[in-house]
Formats: sequence, structure tokens, C-alpha cells
Amino acid sequence: MDEQRKMVIHFLAALAYRTQKALRDAPPEFAEFRIAPLVRTPHELIRHMDGVLGSARSYFTGEPYSVPYFTEFADAVAHFHETLADLARHLEIGTELREITLERVLQGPCCDALSHAGQIAMLRRLAGSPVPPENFIFAAVSSDNLGPEQPLPVRPDKDWPERA
Repeated sequence: MDEQRKMVIHFLAALAYRTQKALRDAPPEFAEFRIAPLVRTPHELIRHMDGVLGSARSYFTGEPYSVPYFTEFADAVAHFHETLADLARHLEIGTELREITLERVLQGPCCDALSHAGQIAMLRRLAGSPVPPENFIFAAVSSDNLGPEQPLPVRPDKDWPERA
């Protein structure tokens, strides 16, 4: 596997880590938290993230991707991680891309999904349940772990510098 593919897989591992950090210890009602009528809920964001990663996977498989709907948030989150892991698998085994470059996979669907993980973290704060900060440089991100069971922070911040 070439270095570019390894880097994208590591990016996907960081996405898995950050998504779970944003969801860890969220109250049950958070999944349907809606801040405004046209703003996605966390449940809708996870489904969208699944969709953009599934669309990226279609550039490897040649098959269109249709995002399944899960009534249970935990099922939607689990499926998101399955889609993420399958995308990484195609990178790892060397499946050829069709129509686009690896750079475009990174700049499009991968970065889009990471932006939405940040939105989920922001929604946590707005819902009154902020995500504790940490130094992500030292986070235990591993390309071998793309699932929902992510490690706890290695270096959590004791003080929140942005705190008023």
C-alpha cells in the first residue's frame, strides 16, 4: 500500500475517533436535538456522513450507494463506522479508483464528513453537554480501529482556554 493510501486511512481513523469523541456520554435525547428548523440533528448528520463516505466508496466499487435509514441512533452510528471501515478496506487492498483521484476523495467526502463531526461537537455544546477538550496530537488514533469503540483521551485538557 502506498503512503497516500496509508495517510487517507489514518485520516479515516481520526474521523472515527473524533466522531466518537463528539458522541461519547451524550444524553440519549441528543440524537434528535434540533437547534433550528433547517439544521440537521446529530442523527441526520451521522446518516449524511454515512452517505458521503458511501458515495466515496462507490468510486472504488462502481456501484451506487443508498444510505439506509435506521430509526435507532446507535444503529445509524454503527452503520456509519461499517461504511467508514469498508472505504478503508478498499484503500488497503488497492482497489482502483474510477473517475476521480485519491486527493479528490480526501478533499470532498472525507473532509465533508470531518466537518460534520465538528458540527456534532458544536451541537453538544449548544445542547448543554459540551465535549471535553483534549490535545488531539496525542490522541490514540489507530488505523486498526475504525469502529465505534474508541479509546479515551490520552491528554485531556484540564482547563478550557476558550472558557469565559
